[in-house]
Amino acid sequence: MRAVVQERYGVPADVLSVRDLAVPVVGAGEVLVRVGASPVSGTDWHLVLGLPYAARFVTGLRRPANPVFGLEFAGTVTEVGAGVRDVRVDDEVFGWHGGSFAEYVSVPAGQLTRKPRNTSTAQAAAMPIASFTALQAVRDLGEVEPGQDVLISGASGCVGTYAVQIAKALGARVTGICGADKADLVRSLGADRVVDYREHDLRDLGERFDVLVDIYGNPPLAACAAVLKPGGTLVFVGGTGGRLFMGTDRWLRGVLVAPFRRFRVRALVHQDRHADLVTMREYVESGAVTPVVGRVYELDRVAEAIEDVRCGRVRGQAVVVL
Repeated sequence: MRAVVQERYGVPADVLSVRDLAVPVVGAGEVLVRVGASPVSGTDWHLVLGLPYAARFVTGLRRPANPVFGLEFAGTVTEVGAGVRDVRVDDEVFGWHGGSFAEYVSVPAGQLTRKPRNTSTAQAAAMPIASFTALQAVRDLGEVEPGQDVLISGASGCVGTYAVQIAKALGARVTGICGADKADLVRSLGADRVVDYREHDLRDLGERFDVLVDIYGNPPLAACAAVLKPGGTLVFVGGTGGRLFMGTDRWLRGVLVAPFRRFRVRALVHQDRHADLVTMREYVESGAVTPVVGRVYELDRVAEAIEDVRCGRVRGQAVVVL
């Protein structure tokens, strides 16, 4: 099978290559999936470079522990291992597992589920980690309720597009922050107001919010405090910054200053949960949420896709179709 392989850390174009590998062997409790599509996210840029350095204790200290790149997929079941009951051969599924930029991936049965009936394979591939990251940020940490005012920075990205739709589905009034060239997309997802981050500081918005979901936006903490209502909640999702901790030190600063600013700070370390994957499938099948696929690439263009995502050239999710 063809697969994208990375044997050292570095710039994507230098360290990613397509090679022929053996098809994975299916063990007990596993499912072999013929991959139809696999998404690219901002996380992939960091993983290729091996950043933050602290993450290498999990991803591999000197080189990637799993040389086959990719984290999520959608495709068709071709074989099931002993003990698997919930899926069968020829089922269309989606889920998460390392090594997904390949024609086949062997996945524990608890890390996939039936794909939504009303999505393409590319749309389903765009869902797993981005969608349940947004779900956990908005529903679990933000505790968004009907009638609340919610501000979402990074609203046009792979996580932000889900966050906007989930907040609306929970009954909130949503303001999305993104570039002017993506405002129409965010508005089409249900945002009540869209703000161009290049033209406006948070403190210029003229209103306060119950919840601010900061997705890689990194606005100053003072600005976050200024737009939150007393008792409001600031949810950190990801971050940018130094090579050691990639901005997570900002989370700590937020936690330390929050008691003096009369708001709550919660930092999301997302959990890969099968139940949340099923919840997002239900949201999509109900029509409340629609996955946004901005660009489609072939397998040998993964490095290009990662660079496009890093530079903000993709609306929603970039997806590699096999």
